[in-house]
Amino acid sequence: MGTAVNIIEGSHVWVEDPSVAWIDGQVTKINGNDLEIQTSDGKTVTASKSKVYPKDTEAPDGGVDDMTKLSYLHEPGVLQNLAKRYQLNEIYTYTGSILIAINPFQRLPHLYDLVMMEQYKGAPFGELSPHVFAIADIAYRAMINEGKSNSILVSGESGAGKTETTKMLMRYLAYLGGRKATEGRTVEQQVLESNPVLEAFGNAKTVRNNNSSRFGKFVEIQFDKHGRISGAAIRTYLLERSRVCQVSDPERNYHCFYLLCAAPKEEVEKYKLGDPKSFHYLNQSNCYELVGISDAQDYLATRRAMDVVGISDKEQEAIFRVVAAILHLGNVGFAKGKEIDSSILKDDKAKFHLKMTAELLMCDLPALEDALLKRVMVTPEEVIKRSLDPNGATVSRDGLAKTIYSRLFDWLVDKINNSIGQDPNSKCLIGVLDIYGFESFKTNSFEQFCINFTNEKLQQHFNQHVFKQEQEEYTKEAIDWSYIEFVDNQDVLDLLEKKPGGIIALLDEACMFPKSTHETFSQKLYQTFKSHKRFIKPKLSRTDFTIAHYAGEVQYQSEQFLDKNKDYVVPEHQDLLSASKCSFVAGLFPPLPEETNKSSNKSSKFSSIGSRFKLQLQSLMETLNSTQPHYIRCVKPNNLLKPAIFENVNIMQQLRCGGVLEAIRISCAGYPTRRTFFEFVNRFGLLVPELMHGNLDEKELCKRILESAGLKGAQIGKTKVFLRAGQMADLDARRAQKLSSAAKTIQRKIKTHLTRKQFIALQKAAICLQSSCRGRIACKLYETMKIDAATLRIQTNWRGQWARIAFIRVKFAVINLQTGLRAMAARKEFKYRKQTKAAIIIQARWRGHRAYSYHKKLIRASVVTQCRWRGRVAKKELRKLKMAARETGALKEAKDKLEKQLEELTRSFQLEKRMRTDLEEAKAREIETLQLSLEAMQSKVDEVNELLAKEREEHAKEREEHAKEREEHAKEREELAKECEEHAKERDVHAKEHKDEQTDLEEAKTLEVEKLQQSLEAMQSKVDEANELLAKEREEHATECEEHAKEREEHAKEREEYAKEREEHAKECEEHAKEREKLAKEREELAKECKELAKEREELAKELEEREAAQNAVQEVSCIVKETTVPVEDTEKIDTLTAEMENLKALLESEKQRADESERKCTEATESSEEKSQKLEEAVRKAHQLQESLHRYEEKLTNLEAENKVLRQQAVSMAQNNKFVSGRSRSTIQRAETTKPTLDLHSASMHSRENSRDSLDGEERPQKSLNEKQQEYQDLLIRCIAQHLGFSRGRPVAACIIYKCLRQWRSFEVERTSIFDRIIQTIGHAIETQDNNDILAYWLSNSSTLLLLLQRTLKASGAAGMTPQHRRSPSATLFGRMTQSFRGTPSGVSLSFENGELTGGVDTLIQVEAKYPALLFKQQLTAYVEKIYGMIRDNLKKEISPLLGLCIQAPRISRASLLKGTARTLANAAAQEILIAHWQGIVKIIGNFLNVLKSNHVPPFLVRKVFTQIFSFVNVQLFNSLLLRRECCSFSNGEYVKAGLAEMEHWCYKATEEYAGSAWDELKHIRQAIGFLVIHQKPKKTLDEISHDLCPVLSIQQLYRISTMYWDDKYGTHSLAPDVISNMRVLMTEDSNNAVSSSFLLDDDSSIPFSVDDLSKSMDQIDIADIEPPPLIRENSGFSFLLPRAD
Repeated sequence: MGTAVNIIEGSHVWVEDPSVAWIDGQVTKINGNDLEIQTSDGKTVTASKSKVYPKDTEAPDGGVDDMTKLSYLHEPGVLQNLAKRYQLNEIYTYTGSILIAINPFQRLPHLYDLVMMEQYKGAPFGELSPHVFAIADIAYRAMINEGKSNSILVSGESGAGKTETTKMLMRYLAYLGGRKATEGRTVEQQVLESNPVLEAFGNAKTVRNNNSSRFGKFVEIQFDKHGRISGAAIRTYLLERSRVCQVSDPERNYHCFYLLCAAPKEEVEKYKLGDPKSFHYLNQSNCYELVGISDAQDYLATRRAMDVVGISDKEQEAIFRVVAAILHLGNVGFAKGKEIDSSILKDDKAKFHLKMTAELLMCDLPALEDALLKRVMVTPEEVIKRSLDPNGATVSRDGLAKTIYSRLFDWLVDKINNSIGQDPNSKCLIGVLDIYGFESFKTNSFEQFCINFTNEKLQQHFNQHVFKQEQEEYTKEAIDWSYIEFVDNQDVLDLLEKKPGGIIALLDEACMFPKSTHETFSQKLYQTFKSHKRFIKPKLSRTDFTIAHYAGEVQYQSEQFLDKNKDYVVPEHQDLLSASKCSFVAGLFPPLPEETNKSSNKSSKFSSIGSRFKLQLQSLMETLNSTQPHYIRCVKPNNLLKPAIFENVNIMQQLRCGGVLEAIRISCAGYPTRRTFFEFVNRFGLLVPELMHGNLDEKELCKRILESAGLKGAQIGKTKVFLRAGQMADLDARRAQKLSSAAKTIQRKIKTHLTRKQFIALQKAAICLQSSCRGRIACKLYETMKIDAATLRIQTNWRGQWARIAFIRVKFAVINLQTGLRAMAARKEFKYRKQTKAAIIIQARWRGHRAYSYHKKLIRASVVTQCRWRGRVAKKELRKLKMAARETGALKEAKDKLEKQLEELTRSFQLEKRMRTDLEEAKAREIETLQLSLEAMQSKVDEVNELLAKEREEHAKEREEHAKEREEHAKEREELAKECEEHAKERDVHAKEHKDEQTDLEEAKTLEVEKLQQSLEAMQSKVDEANELLAKEREEHATECEEHAKEREEHAKEREEYAKEREEHAKECEEHAKEREKLAKEREELAKECKELAKEREELAKELEEREAAQNAVQEVSCIVKETTVPVEDTEKIDTLTAEMENLKALLESEKQRADESERKCTEATESSEEKSQKLEEAVRKAHQLQESLHRYEEKLTNLEAENKVLRQQAVSMAQNNKFVSGRSRSTIQRAETTKPTLDLHSASMHSRENSRDSLDGEERPQKSLNEKQQEYQDLLIRCIAQHLGFSRGRPVAACIIYKCLRQWRSFEVERTSIFDRIIQTIGHAIETQDNNDILAYWLSNSSTLLLLLQRTLKASGAAGMTPQHRRSPSATLFGRMTQSFRGTPSGVSLSFENGELTGGVDTLIQVEAKYPALLFKQQLTAYVEKIYGMIRDNLKKEISPLLGLCIQAPRISRASLLKGTARTLANAAAQEILIAHWQGIVKIIGNFLNVLKSNHVPPFLVRKVFTQIFSFVNVQLFNSLLLRRECCSFSNGEYVKAGLAEMEHWCYKATEEYAGSAWDELKHIRQAIGFLVIHQKPKKTLDEISHDLCPVLSIQQLYRISTMYWDDKYGTHSLAPDVISNMRVLMTEDSNNAVSSSFLLDDDSSIPFSVDDLSKSMDQIDIADIEPPPLIRENSGFSFLLPRAD
């Protein structure tokens, strides 16, 4: 790639390796041109100098984002840079303006979210990290600025991410240019949805790829003149038609054929299809299925995609019928006929497939056979039909198949374009080209030849673009580049396409001769191009040929070149298919123009695929040449399609085929190495140390360095040094030698120092050792003496111890003996006492048992005695009873008693019957009364209907302009009348049908009440709608105040009528209450009756018991008689009495049953009465609710009237805003005379209308009216507040004056006034100059103070609080956001009134029932506070943004860092002052801004909010720039930003917490990120220390981004340890799998961070009593109330 480099021993180089492409190593030995290299894997290899490349040992660990910045621009350097960035998930890398995108095979959502789009929008190219959005943005900006179309060429093999890249391009373009949706889908969605269809019909399996595109796709995104997307189109190029008929093994034909064969069984049988092996067009290869892919599922997916695109079922059926016809056509074989050079169908199988082809294409079978077997030749004399031999018939068949398939593919593309929608008026477009890449296989046929021809053309276009960029760079830097030779591939293109001697021309010529073969064609090529340097004849083949392409040499096999190139245009085929009965097939072959038919003369016209391919390629190049190109090269890192796997050999091949290495070769032809003056001097200044002490500038130093090195060809531009290939390595070798010699000197000195240091240490150690030995000997002697003395002492102590032990043993033995004897005596005593106690217990138990037994015997004897005595007494009584039963008188008495009881039962039964009759009559009366009440209610409803009808007629006569509204009211009243009539009818029906059941009547009442409520609610909603219509028409009806007054009177009449109705309803409710009382009384009576019945039942039960006792007595008597056998003379009477007894018994049972039934009925009646009473109570409650709803309706009518007043007032004020003051005064007077409300400015109280009218009549003669005076006072107030009134002891004078005037004039309590609108207009005019912060701060202080006073004084009344909700939508206007301002009870304001005058006082609280205008004024004022606050905040952001942009850029330490001594110190100090000046400028702007806010007495609460958001803005901008700009993630930039943040912190300290608040905390992200940049020993830090201690606020994505982009430009240290980086990557992967990953960028918050309540709570009480009025109104007697009181 360049000239020979200077390599010495110890140099780090790259050497070729068969497994990893390139491997790094160090040169250990040099033998001439051979180098002995120790590689990084421990091997030793030998290589030639020309085959090794130098390695940049100072390259950043994370690589460079633009490979033109590499010190050595060669293959291994490019590969290493891409590998480093890929390991850090940096998938995008620039090579100049070319973007290389490596597929990560994992989700990286943070790279493509909306925040990232906002960052790249409008950013200069190269300022941010490489990204596909940057390419799309530069293309879009170029199109908008230059008005020229642009194109983006996306290339790469399948699986490299071309589709995803195209999707991101279109997504970003849609973000920039808006979205135009069709049927709910955006343009980019529709383009992507068409991919499955195009892949099914345009993709096929190749040797290297299972889903290779066999056509080129150019997506045009069309834009209108405003830069918005207006349409899109898909252009296809260079479809590989020959693949339909010829397929090489192990490739496949187009996917659609295999999908149709795997279709559902019914469709396969329908088209007579089967196994793909049975079709000639498919069985030329042994590959029929793809591993892991189901053709059946893909078929269904393709059908669904066709539905999405808009292809109907009928069209889909026709498409697959044509595909099946092509398969059957391929199976039509031919054999020799009887005549010479003729052919016939081969066999019955061929006839069957021909028949199926004709049926599927719906054409004539004999005509199809003739079209395949014969040709028509037209001569001037006659028309001749010529038969074709079998080869000619086969060629005719294949040509027909290719033509049908290509027409079908073109139809699909047109259908997709029609579905997407195109803009014929589009002026500019951005095209995205997705086309197949360079191919080189073991067997390369005609398809690879055409594809590589296309890539040669695109590579030439690419080379010209790259060379043009090189020229622009050289011209920009004023470099002489005239002698640089452009590396072009025009010679290869001439070899391929030049006429008449190119390969394509020779191929067409060979195809036109019938007897030509591939061998004759190959010999022709050998003879023609034997001396061409790009054409090579293989040694071991007679028919192959090799072409040296830009990506390498490719050997082609010419066996099928002629067959695949033939493409005859047969008129018979055209006529046959255009006459098809299938409209779809006929549409694929429209009739040709007459000129074409005449010129063809019914003869076959030769056409080759190669020629047509060349014409389409020429069209594509013309399209690309008319646009500004941009290039994206997609790379597939591995064939396993897995993340974190980087296959060097595979990627090198893709870079070579993608032209990236060719672009590097072009760069190496010029000046591949470019360094800025600072970088060059910083790296190679040590080669000329004597010049570094001078005062030379950097450019002069660069010249001296080049001169000292003796480099020829290197040039110096305006800002950079340009080096030829190999010169950078030469300088590095000199630098390495210089550093090596310096290192040797340092090592020599260090080794001497270390040796002397070691000797001194040994000497000291020897002395120390001798001293230690002597001391050790003395210690041992001392220890021996010490042991002897200790031994004697131990013996003495031991003997004494032994004697003591013997004494203790004897003592213990004696003690044990004494203890045993004493224990024995104690046990004997214990045993004796235990036996004595047991004997006593046994004696006591025995005596107790004996006494208890005697007691039980006595009890048993007494019981037996009592029983016998009682039995004797009972026998005596029994004899007496038996004797009494024999007497007849006793029986008669019993009979008489029973007869009396029967009579009493009969009377009670009749009484109960009468009570039931009375109860039924009472129920009937109650039903009648309820019916009467219902009829009364119906009559009242009818009266209401009549009144409403009269009212409708009066409205129709009086107001023709409001006819629509009256008709709506009339319809509503008619509907109400109909509903009432229907309810009445239903009520009558229910009354007739259910007279006996009061419950149904009550339910009818309930339903009627509910329906009435619903009708009232409907009427209320319609009235609300009418209110909204009135609000919309308030501007049109501003002059109709009198008519509105009439309407108000009519509404008053309606209110009176409704009041009458309400009274009637109240009467009805009272009647219902009386009825309820009656029912309650009846219920009590029924309860009493129930109690009486219960008593009677108890009496009957007692009688029954008595009768049973009598019967038992009789039985006992009869038993006695039988026992005694006494003769009875009155036996017949006894029998009759017995019969009567049985009858009475039966009667008693029946009466008992009747009593039970009556009791049950009584219980049911009680329950029904309770239910009726409950329903009656519910009806009364609903009547009360109806009455309340009428009250609410009346109140809403009153609110409507008040709102109409306000609307009239606003309409008049709005109509008069543009008039003069006098006109406004006159309109106000007229409005006042019409509506008659007046304001007494002196007494500050409202008079009645009559008094007001009388006072006006009295005052018009001697003086002006009060309204005119009021208008004058208002004009004077407006003129006064329009001036800058300043402040009084920190209180804004304007706000206080406005508030005092409004309170004095009672403006808050009136229902119409124009003063509020005039005040708002004055504030709006004052803040029109948005750049004047002083004025904005002045009005922010006044408006916030006035809002505080209103918040603490006004309270919303019911009507005023409800009306705006119906009138205005919260988001309809600027002030719609403040609908929540009616909240909170007003807190204390230091105001009080004494005798109508305003005085100061803190203890007295005056609250005002505010009307709607006042509340609306409060809303508007709130909106203006927010608006002014936002303007001030945005102005401050605009002021600091330029300086903040300078602070973001990495500091460029100039040559001061290279100087020494005093000069270096002074220069460093100057550089630091320059760098910190940007931060000081920001601090100065913020400080001045704070002074402005303080001078205007803006509330500290608002000041804190402003600076909190400003510091948050600084945090977001700095932090995002740190993450997007690698040059910002450096150690020196961290120190620089840290110093700037210290300035900001110092400002916060000086500003105090009162004004700064928590602003410093808003910088937490950038503070922690900078803290990470400037800490030392980063490799020793663990992930836990980083994420929890140092940077707890930052997310894992943010930490990973910073740590991978970090580079130490000051000390050369490294970032975090690799294991920490890998752990971060694992955590990021888990986050992306578990949840939606958020962006690592921050978003700026521009909302309003406070509410009215927050502002009110934060501000102190304001005493406005002693505010001095301004001179303009001080002398006016009408403003005397403003003067301070002299207490």
